[in-house]
Amino acid sequence: MPALFEPFKLKDISLRNRIAIPPMCQYSAVDGLINDWHRVHLAGLARGGAGLVIVEATAVSPEGRITPGCTGIWNDEQAQAFVPVVASIKAAGAVPGIQIAHAGRKASANRPWEGDDHISEDDPRGWDTIAPSAIAFGAALPKVPKAMTLDDIARVRQDFVDAAKRALDAGFEWLELHFAHGYLGQSFFSTHSNQRDDAYGGSLENRSRFMLETLAAVRQVWPEHLPLTARFGVIEYDGRDEETLAESIELAKNFKREGLDMLSVSVGFSTPTANIPWAPAFLAPIAHRVRREAQLPVSSAWGIDTPELADNVVREGQLDLVMVGRANLANPHWPYYAAKKLGIARPSWTLPAPYAHWLERYALS
Repeated sequence: MPALFEPFKLKDISLRNRIAIPPMCQYSAVDGLINDWHRVHLAGLARGGAGLVIVEATAVSPEGRITPGCTGIWNDEQAQAFVPVVASIKAAGAVPGIQIAHAGRKASANRPWEGDDHISEDDPRGWDTIAPSAIAFGAALPKVPKAMTLDDIARVRQDFVDAAKRALDAGFEWLELHFAHGYLGQSFFSTHSNQRDDAYGGSLENRSRFMLETLAAVRQVWPEHLPLTARFGVIEYDGRDEETLAESIELAKNFKREGLDMLSVSVGFSTPTANIPWAPAFLAPIAHRVRREAQLPVSSAWGIDTPELADNVVREGQLDLVMVGRANLANPHWPYYAAKKLGIARPSWTLPAPYAHWLERYALS
């Protein structure tokens, strides 16, 4: 059996394989509410054979959306709309997960295909943004955010807690906190965006505080038997890589002490001047170091889109789960394709029966 298709268990949740669908924003919601697009999209990916399907970055408050089209879970109506999605993912044999998020200073943006930039100040679709410090990201995101007060920090922390409760009520069995990609959690950690002089800025301990407090608060309401995970950018590629990675590993150890079960390793994306060395599986060795030094299960994405590469990073112990995003968009039955490429002769178990019957019975090879 290829390593990619070995089962994986975390807490009381068992995945049928090591293939996970990462959160992929669709920017197709209205006022945070999902619709038929999301229902068909997510059910189709689950039927494709992955072990885990994580719903896109879902905002914990209206201000936390990246764009006006982002999904939300700041009210009960939004949460209940996910119930049939959860049911369809489970019916297809996958585990339903959701990523809850706050975009911080990168919020109030146009959808990627409409500019991927901040909504202009005179456009009524936009809103005020918040961040640790009043520092704009820059480039196409020039809006200067409001520096958060201690009351703002407490409010957002509670927003994450309330979102976690709603996710649980909707039936999700895997929760991911979005602390990556220059959004709010990451921006507290990064010196590119955090120049506070209080308990939430300056030292590593202080820059870690918002995420650790939020994680601890969510852990109190998220059941111990279900996985609680986070996505975090452990490196920025800004010329201070070893220092940032060492700090990130220390944070990962603290995440574990506060009850985190797995870390999805990514890039910080806290500065538009980063020089990211894009290449297939370029984060896998870094994730392996985090896994080894923090003694925490890890996953990662970014360029792991061939079956051979995905199997290799699992077999070599670099990753516990492989987040396969764009390849699954291009081929929603990528796990079936991967199984055949890795030498499983008749991998019909990766497909729904109405597909498997025709593809396997009348296969030409």
